[in-house]
Order: sequence, then structure tokens, then C-alpha cells
Amino acid sequence: MRSDLEIAQSSSLRPIAEIAAGIGLSRDELVPYGLHMAKVPLSVQERLVERPDGPLILVTAMTPTPKGEGKTTNTIGLGQALAKLGRRVVVAIREPSLGPCMGVKGGAAGGGFSQVLPMEEINLHFTGDLHAVSIAHNLLAALADNHLHQKSEPPLDARQMVWRRVMDMNDRSLRSIVIGLEDRGRNGVMREDGFDITAASEVMAILCLAKDLEDLKRRLGRIIVGYNHLRKPVTAGEVGAAGAMAALLKHALHPNLVQSIEGVPVLVHGGPFANIAHGCNSVIATRLALKLADFTVTEAGFGADLGAEKFFDIKCRAAGLTPAAAVLVVTRRAVAMHGVENVAKHVENLRSFGVPAVISVNRFADDPPAELADLARRCGELGVRAVVTDFRESGGAGGVELAEAVVQMSAEPASLRYAYPLDAPLREKIETVARTIYGAEGVDYSSQGASDLKQISDLGYGGLPICMAKTPASLSDNPKLPGRPQGFRITVSGARVSAGAGFVVVLTGKIMTMPGLPRRPAALDIDIDARGAISGLF
Repeated sequence: MRSDLEIAQSSSLRPIAEIAAGIGLSRDELVPYGLHMAKVPLSVQERLVERPDGPLILVTAMTPTPKGEGKTTNTIGLGQALAKLGRRVVVAIREPSLGPCMGVKGGAAGGGFSQVLPMEEINLHFTGDLHAVSIAHNLLAALADNHLHQKSEPPLDARQMVWRRVMDMNDRSLRSIVIGLEDRGRNGVMREDGFDITAASEVMAILCLAKDLEDLKRRLGRIIVGYNHLRKPVTAGEVGAAGAMAALLKHALHPNLVQSIEGVPVLVHGGPFANIAHGCNSVIATRLALKLADFTVTEAGFGADLGAEKFFDIKCRAAGLTPAAAVLVVTRRAVAMHGVENVAKHVENLRSFGVPAVISVNRFADDPPAELADLARRCGELGVRAVVTDFRESGGAGGVELAEAVVQMSAEPASLRYAYPLDAPLREKIETVARTIYGAEGVDYSSQGASDLKQISDLGYGGLPICMAKTPASLSDNPKLPGRPQGFRITVSGARVSAGAGFVVVLTGKIMTMPGLPRRPAALDIDIDARGAISGLF
């Protein structure tokens, strides 16, 4: 079996202008990054404003194994399958993070004959969007620390600085650091600090939820960098950072257009993690795709308990989106770990949002066909249609039956229901998600968690949606509880307000906002030869 990289490197790419022309974009509406990648300026949205939206299809998954269940492969493959049915399709997905790419999970551009090209560029730096987010985030950190050092107004309390640094890499050694050491204060105020991964940055979340440049700048200005001695928040706008941050993000705000291996247009834009942030690509890219296509296929990170819930309760609510259908990706190896009862819970969750669902039983090369057929039958007993797909090895042809099911479901009008009302207290929102989406008996709050939630409510942020930061390895907050656990409780260990993004991050269990590398990182296998050919990516 050929690797993803080998398949990608043996594939022929069409000029990106040809791909754009197929969805009604002219050469003048592209900002090329070479022959095969381009940014689409925000001005295109203005031209398309009166055009009706096509159906929006969400691809999500059961609780995954550590290496993932092929959700992006299914997303790309479904787009290609819909194209085989004669539909004009645009796929909208997130940008890969270098952390997982160099860590254990590998790249995030799909796989086999259902991947996005050029694969190497997309996985390694791409058009620089994630670096722009990192620099804008760290500019704010530098300005906030200088504001503290210079004793500028409004004052900041060194013990209540909350804006950490970020980098686009897994590095556990940077989770907790001390800054401002030596030289009697000339190096800044000595205090504890730390790094998160860029995909967990509030700037990334803002980029993905902003509707235009003005909205981006307003949201950046609302970021809370710290508090004064009276526990009053001090914002990025008050330290004068919003304008420069927005300037750094000017080009990153434009969606990136590339192509699938079968020539389907793909918008790859933004990349917030779903176990820490809201796990969806940008609103701008999704809205653009809806105007350009008969069908838009998108995805949300990790299992439906994380990515899909946040897709509905945060992204759809903020952007006024209503998905027509959802595809739940199921695999033999994930069912071996979690059981069909786990699948049943995710199906229940999708139904609770009012979204019709179909199951894609995603085939891996060594899966026995008889076992996949049996798995599809057992999934079908849950009252939802289930079909075996083979997107990696067969491309779009491996999922035409799934595409037909999606078209059929999309013909019926959808009505999205949110998990909770915005005017509910924060604790009620948390307990609703814990009980109804995770299946918990209830919620326990550490002293820090209870204090954080009270402060956030007292400051007037209680009406925001919640973004649950939870392990993706279990429906619970304990990664060692597979399947559909019973009798567990969720522990809220802390909370913080992302005022610019417009949600409250609720930390559960021992969730980390800066991942670490495994014993053998994937980076050890990546190399480049004298001709510039890259190897080892997967």
C-alpha cells in the first residue's frame, strides 16, 4: 500500500485558476501562492451576497483512537463523491497544525486518494496563516508585558496576567516558565508564564469566527490580557494592541483555495483544536463555500461530543448556519476500543440537535470486508443508515452510496436546536452539556473552577456560550474510560473567558493547552533530499 505522500507526489495538479473557474471565480479574484494555491479576497463575498446558500454537510466522528479515524479523509472523499454525482462541491476544512504533524497524529490533509494537494505545502507552513496567528498573539504578549513594566494606564497586576505565549509545536517544557529574570527588573517584571499551542490561541478562534476585517479588529480589542488589583479586566484594546494585531492578520483572514486529488475545490482556513478550542474552520471560508457550491462539506474536530457540539452551539449560533445533515465516521478499530454503544451515544447527540445523520463505516486497508459489513449492520440497528466507505483507496468512487444518502437527507428542511439557551447560567450550561452530550451523572467544581466561573459571571460574561476543554479520548473527562461510560462525573478544574472569540473556556480534568511529543515523534522520520523532495510525511 502506497503512503499518502507517495500518492500525493505521483498526482497531477491542475492550475489553481482552473479550479477557481469551476466555481465561478475569475483570475482577478485570486491572490496566487504559486501555481497550485491561492487566497480568495474577502471582496468576493460582496459580489456573492445575494446568491442563495447551498446545503451544509458536517462530518464528525465517534470517540477516536489516538491516530484518528479518517474524518478529514471522509470529508474530502465525500466532496469527491458528490462531484461524481454531478454536484458542484466546495470542501471547507481546517489548516493542519505542525504540532500533531511532527508529533503522533501526522498531517491533516486527508489520506490516500481522498486528500488535499499540494500535501507537503499544506502540512508544512502552507500560506503562513498559523505563523501570522502566532506572531499576532505574541505581539500582544510583548505589549502587555511592556505595559506592565512601564506601569502604564490602566494598571495591570503582575499576579493576574492571563495572556500566555503560543507556538505552533508540541513542547511540554514550555507549559510553565518564569520570565523577567536577572538584571534587577530591566528584563521586565519577573512572573510565571507559559506557552499554549497556536491552535489553542484565542486569536486563532477569533480569526475563525470573525466575519470581516472590522469584526476581527473589534474582537481582538476585546481580548482580556490580565486584571488590575481590583480584578477589573484589562483588554488588548486598552494596551493599544488591536490595530497592529489586525494588520499582522490582514492576509491570514483571506481563505486559502487548493484542490483535492480529484480536482474538487477545497478551502483550507483556520485551525483551532477541538479539545481546547472550538475545532472548526473559519466562518468566512464556510460562508464563501455556501455561496459558491451546490453542496458544502465541512468537518469538526475529534468526536461529536467535542467538535460537533461546538460547531452547533458556537459556530452555527454565531454565524447563523443550519447544517442540512451530518456524517458520523465510524471505524472497526475505534469500535474495538469503544464499542457500538459509543456510536449510539453520538447518534443520540446528533439527533438532539435536530440534525439528520448517516454513518460512514470507514474502511482501512486491512479491515476484513465481512467484519465491516457486520459493523454497518449493527450501526443500522441504531435506527440510522450506515454504509461502508473506502475513500482512502478508491477516492470519491468509494463513497457514492454515502453521497446519495446525503443528497437525499439534504432535500428535507433542517431545524437546528442548540443544547442550551444563552441566557442560562454558566453552571447550567456546563451541566447540560455534561449530562446530555457526555452522559455524566453530574458536575463537580474545584475551588479554582468555582471561583473562575463566579468571577466570569460577575464581570458580565455569563451570557456567552461555553467551550468545553475536555479529553478527546473519552466521553468523560478521564481518557482511560473508553466506550460509553456510566456513573461518572465531570470535574471542572478552571475556566477563562475568551471575550474576543465570544465564549467561555471551561477546563475539565487534566486537559493540557500545550501538548507534548510522544516517545518517538513523527518528526524523526521526516527528511528532505538534495532535490528538495520531502519524505516521511503521513
